[in-house]
Amino acid sequence: MVRQIIHIDESKCNGCGICATACHEGAIDMVDGKAKLVRENFCDGFGDCLPSCPTGAITFEEREAPAYDEEAVKEMQRKKEMEKMSENHGHGMGCPGSRMMQFNRNQTAGAQSGAGNQAAMASVTEKSEGTQGQAAGAYAEAVQQGMGGYGAKPTSQLMQWPVQIKLLPTKAPFYEGAKLLIAADCTAFAYANMHEDFMKGKITMIGCPKLDEGDYAEKLTAIIRDNDIKSVTIVRMEVPCCGGLQMAAQRALQASGKFIPWQVVTISRDGEILD
Repeated sequence: MVRQIIHIDESKCNGCGICATACHEGAIDMVDGKAKLVRENFCDGFGDCLPSCPTGAITFEEREAPAYDEEAVKEMQRKKEMEKMSENHGHGMGCPGSRMMQFNRNQTAGAQSGAGNQAAMASVTEKSEGTQGQAAGAYAEAVQQGMGGYGAKPTSQLMQWPVQIKLLPTKAPFYEGAKLLIAADCTAFAYANMHEDFMKGKITMIGCPKLDEGDYAEKLTAIIRDNDIKSVTIVRMEVPCCGGLQMAAQRALQASGKFIPWQVVTISRDGEILD
């Protein structure tokens, strides 16, 4: 397509690198001491880099160029933000154990499931010739093999690190479009299927209002207000002290000024869902 895009005159470029910094989309890199437009699909054509160039080496031009890829730009920006925050947590700005991490559980689970299903189907095809009873036995055996056996190891559904409310940042790429799980830390020990029933597909945040100092409401408000949060699930124990966690989450939802679907689930001390 023909569209407006920047042009860099390398003969005028002095290699200062200011334009590369000014380009928030990451379209410009410094190559051999000169600024170069290395990602045409990252250039939005607005020219934030133009006024920053001290030698006037950057101009607009109309020419054939790939369309601006906003999603690719956002993904690159998220990765850079993750790297920056990871560096900050790991170099003198807090405990290295609280360094921010994000885990892609969907791809891992999908790959394992696909491999298991293929193995099961291959086994059925190979072994199911003969009587109906033999076919049924072959299918049962194949399913057991494909799923890793009846005693298969459960898969963690944790999507990010850290998980403690006190350690979590208020802004992070993993919050964008996220479903939040705000859980009392005892719930994971009382409720046996916490990962599959509550944590799966959610950003997990845990705390204990009886043991932690201060109120969670201020941080939770910032997280909900400043990020694209899709829903909030609060999982608490039946004990009275867990009411503090629920109240903090409810105050945060109200203070955020957003209308977000939310629910509260209460776990009994013997591990049953009460409501």
